Amino acid sequence: MRVIMGYMSMPSDRRSRKRLATRQGISDAATRLFIERGFDQVTVDEIADAADVGRMTVFNHFPRKEDMFFDRDEEGREMLRRALRQRDPSVAPIEAFRLLAHRLIAEQSPAVEFSARSQGFIHTVEGSETLKARARAIRDELANVVAAALAECVGRDQTDPDAHLAAGLLLATWTVAFIQAHRTFRKTQDTGQAEAAFLALVDKGAIGLNAAMAGTPYA
Repeated sequence: MRVIMGYMSMPSDRRSRKRLATRQGISDAATRLFIERGFDQVTVDEIADAADVGRMTVFNHFPRKEDMFFDRDEEGREMLRRALRQRDPSVAPIEAFRLLAHRLIAEQSPAVEFSARSQGFIHTVEGSETLKARARAIRDELANVVAAALAECVGRDQTDPDAHLAAGLLLATWTVAFIQAHRTFRKTQDTGQAEAAFLALVDKGAIGLNAAMAGTPYA
């Protein structure tokens, strides 16, 4: 699952802007090569040449090759935390995430893009065991981020089992919804139908989540 949320703010100092531009250039070059040729067929040296930087510069920005593909991971984590921190006090934490899904679709966020362009990204992941493993790891990491954010927003300990159950169910719901939406687009070539499939599953999952979390401060 690619995470592209568009919430990154531009640094104010020139050095940081230059570093960010270099990082983005490496990521763009790497992603282009990965989609054209497949993740496992592209070397770090080829990425460095395409981005016009040295090999060590690549590793200074991206410790692992797969990080160049999933380069907006941290922005996704911050987006999930922000959904809870900025929610209206009258909105339950679980509902805040359901509303987030609807807002991302309404805003045409690249994070939930179901189009011919996004299919290249999905095909690249499907063609690499390394990327599939990293995608699973990111999902698990996001579940921990959500669990911690849920517990924090209601004043519970980060080990709260209810928070971890809710987070696991939430990430499972979004993963199924995301995959099904892409399948719908492949079948129909219709972005609207894919978006509707995504939101329908998110809404259905939210019903189950609210039932599971009944009697807790998360629902």
